[in-house]
Amino acid sequence: MEAYMETVILIVGFLLIVAGCYCLIRTYHLLKVIIGVEVAMKAVTMFVILAGFINGKAPLAQAFVITVIVIEVVVAVVAVGLALNLYRLYGNMDIRNLRKLKG
Repeated sequence: MEAYMETVILIVGFLLIVAGCYCLIRTYHLLKVIIGVEVAMKAVTMFVILAGFINGKAPLAQAFVITVIVIEVVVAVVAVGLALNLYRLYGNMDIRNLRKLKG
């Protein structure tokens, strides 16, 4: 891989992390927060693959990425379940209502 492609991947990954963090900060809607986390995690997986490629350990990086994807899916499923419960109880997905949940 040429050096400018590595730079482009780093810049795109950084922009994805910034976009994910912006989505986390600027909204109170739980589904938008989940999407922001997913976007940031995709950038992290891209960084792990790039690091493995640069160090010559691409198979190890791919194994880590598979593990990260599985953990990410579990977190997303639990968060969507929480969002559905929040919507069922309060009629909206405002994260400020999470303080009212008991159980």
